[in-house]
Amino acid sequence: MNQVALVGRITKDLTLRELSPGRVNTTFVLAINRSFKNANGEIATDFVLCSAWGRQAEKVVRYCGKGSLVGVSGSIQTRNYEREDRTRVYVTEVACDDIRFLSSKSPGTKESEMKAPTPTEPARFEVATANEEALPIF
Repeated sequence: MNQVALVGRITKDLTLRELSPGRVNTTFVLAINRSFKNANGEIATDFVLCSAWGRQAEKVVRYCGKGSLVGVSGSIQTRNYEREDRTRVYVTEVACDDIRFLSSKSPGTKESEMKAPTPTEPARFEVATANEEALPIF
């Protein structure tokens, strides 16, 4: 089983690369705070490389930027290549199957001004109001 789910902030603005006609890709790094403090009382951060392809890549480049909070799910993949100086480079990254936009950021927006996107899907359930008369008696 190879599944991963992460929530973090994109560390820099994204660019879309066209590798061949109709085949596009973007890579980005997510900054993810750990859920505990170290011995110095500080929260450490992990930086995870992620890769998206096709329409998903186009959408994340269009709607997200540096500081955007996103949730990604996918699988961990490894690859390697050889540099011009003949050294081998190993890369481990998350191949994104799904990317959820948890906050949006428009150009010039400060991180403190970021807000969650408004839902585009209508609510499916009515909001229940609690009153004692409506509660069943057991």
